[in-house]
Amino acid sequence: MKKLYLTFFFFLFFNYINGQNSSNIIIGKTDHINSKILNENREIWIHVPKGYSNKFNKNKKYPVLYLLDGNSHFHSVVGMVKQLSSLNGNTICPKMIIVGIPNTNRTRDLTPTKAKAKPGFLTDYMATNSGGGNKFISFIEKELIPYIDSKYSTESYRTFVGHSLGGLTIMNTLIHKPELFNSYVAIDPSMWWNNRSLLNKIKNIKFDKKYSNRSLFLGIANTMNKSMDTIRVKKDTTYATRHIRAILELKSILNKDTLNNLSFKAKYYEKETHGSVPLITEYDAFHYIFDFYQLKIDKGELINPKSDILNKIKNYYIRLSKEYGRNIKPQLTFVENKGYELMRLKQFKRAEQLFKLNITNYPENFNVYNSLGDLYVTIKNKEKAIEVFKKSMLLDKDPYSKSELMRLQKKK
Repeated sequence: MKKLYLTFFFFLFFNYINGQNSSNIIIGKTDHINSKILNENREIWIHVPKGYSNKFNKNKKYPVLYLLDGNSHFHSVVGMVKQLSSLNGNTICPKMIIVGIPNTNRTRDLTPTKAKAKPGFLTDYMATNSGGGNKFISFIEKELIPYIDSKYSTESYRTFVGHSLGGLTIMNTLIHKPELFNSYVAIDPSMWWNNRSLLNKIKNIKFDKKYSNRSLFLGIANTMNKSMDTIRVKKDTTYATRHIRAILELKSILNKDTLNNLSFKAKYYEKETHGSVPLITEYDAFHYIFDFYQLKIDKGELINPKSDILNKIKNYYIRLSKEYGRNIKPQLTFVENKGYELMRLKQFKRAEQLFKLNITNYPENFNVYNSLGDLYVTIKNKEKAIEVFKKSMLLDKDPYSKSELMRLQKKK
């Protein structure tokens, strides 16, 4: 009997494995770019959103997220963005193209200045290989971003994410090239690097108009021992706390900024280590950075006749256009769906406003007239219904508008 059970178990296991291997779950692909600036061939990992190649999305553009230490964080960030951009009715962030940048010489690329070796502090190897950060940023600006923009349907909106030395690179880019990205996520950045050279520079930075419409989210891990807290550690001078002390000082500098051009938020994660903090920081950062992307209209707003849904939608797309740097019209299907929801709730005047908004934005689309025609049929305004169905027919001899028109005209 035991042999029979074992045979049956192995049969199931074998079929399960074969089933798993019968098709692949693909979240991205690898590509290469030959960099003249870095004098090497760089591998990049690329994820495009589901439906990217769909013929109905051929004109759709996507923001791009550039991710340092791509070989370490690509899978988790792709999974998170896919989840947060697909929540029905509660979308947190847009669908994005994600570009992971794996390392070749991490210390060289992610450190802005050359450091000297110190026993027990910085090895000879790290010191010798350090200081290529500005060249690496130049590679991203002049080679990688143009390459991605030429091959993919990209929005001008870009996000830059990095952890540890990658976080140091994020801050270095923000300070020297703020226009390169719209939003920055610095995760437990190594601000201690080279006697805090970058941190000391930031102390004298004025966050002027160059930082308008730029955002920074700073995630801070708990790298202290149990006898310390974020107040006491600031007075400490030991090597063991150099990392968190430098980040807390960065937070303090940015909090004191009075120009308020840079949108800044920092969060300390008491229960997270340097290694565990990236995932939760990215989650909170996407909520913060993409607050402009979150359009939520709940049932209470639909029911309440005093709720100004029309202007809420208009203002949302005005801000979205500002963030993306181009005019973006309210999405036809979203506005249409809300109009029909208002119809079902007998909020006919407000439904009419939304259907007319679609006509203003998409006058060459026959279906926007059909929606308004449905409303007039519902409220028994035959004359107006006939008028808009005729407009629909002029654009496209759609069977639905044709049948509705015939039915209405027979009743006259």
